[in-house]
Amino acid sequence: MSLSMYQVSVPVFVRGLKVLSELLGKAEAYVEQHGSVPDAMISARLADDMLPLSAQVQRASDTSKLSVERLSGVPAPKFEDNETSFDQLQQRIADTIAYLESIDENAFADSEARTIALNFGSFQPEFTGDDYLLTFALPNFFFHIVTAHDILRNQGVPVGKRDYLGPF
Repeated sequence: MSLSMYQVSVPVFVRGLKVLSELLGKAEAYVEQHGSVPDAMISARLADDMLPLSAQVQRASDTSKLSVERLSGVPAPKFEDNETSFDQLQQRIADTIAYLESIDENAFADSEARTIALNFGSFQPEFTGDDYLLTFALPNFFFHIVTAHDILRNQGVPVGKRDYLGPF
């Protein structure tokens, strides 16, 4: 059995973003039930030198849409990274999913051999498409999903492994 680059990317990203949306829903319900300030949850971090919850959502969105853009050649929407509410973060997730679901599987033809060059200042890795997806894009995406989960857990939101894994 072989899997296409599309099968290993778009459905995986969509599923992860839907899990992230559910996590945010639980966080918002927790804030409402406890009379907490939503801004405190949205700006919560695991450590001082880590990005807050809002940025974890933004990075998961960016990683998924930019990875698909690099592999398919279909331009991704640009977002301003200015979300400050649960509703805005949920809208960003929905907009990212809409982009991902609009991509035709044929756009991924030969993407496993495509050269993907990244430029992060002094860090400028270059990958083949398959190495990029499997060793950089997917791990980076899941890092931000699990970090969002862990921030929520750290803030007292009752989420666990089953919430992270999502429905089956």
